[in-house]
Amino acid sequence: MTQANPQILVLGVGNVLLRDEGFGIRVIEKLQKWYDVPDAVTLVDGGVLGVHLMGVIAGADHLIVVDIIRNHGRPGDLYRLAGDEIPGRIRAKNSLHQIDFLEALTLCQALDKVPETVIVGAEPQDMETMVIGLSPTLEACVDPVIAMVLAELERLGCPAVKRKKPHVSGDTFPHYEN
Repeated sequence: MTQANPQILVLGVGNVLLRDEGFGIRVIEKLQKWYDVPDAVTLVDGGVLGVHLMGVIAGADHLIVVDIIRNHGRPGDLYRLAGDEIPGRIRAKNSLHQIDFLEALTLCQALDKVPETVIVGAEPQDMETMVIGLSPTLEACVDPVIAMVLAELERLGCPAVKRKKPHVSGDTFPHYEN
């Protein structure tokens, strides 16, 4: 896709109240805290908004989704899904928020505005315990999945830059011209 100013959306989804379900959100929070991104890149905590994210998703040319991925592997296994790998995995409805996420992508398809999509994530260990905070297994996966997101941004020609100091609440999120 050759486009003058492609828009890239990095979308973390999940439920932070159900242990590892919050994985995608925790990755986005750490990205926002430690990385500056070009103006073409938007980092979004999508929570469990699902279909309500359709407008944001439809405005992107490239979509990088960060989430847990149940793939019958071992807890902590990392995955990158793209192209034809995505529909079957999402249809498996690995969690409640993915049902709405599938609906959002389907509606974008009806509008003929589906961004090039990549899903990165990790096999969860515990998605049922009502506790804020990841299992130690998934906590250890945050930085490797951030590296996967950074590689995707690099592939798309919009590399992020690591900050020397973390973003402090109340600061504006800095972007830079690429």
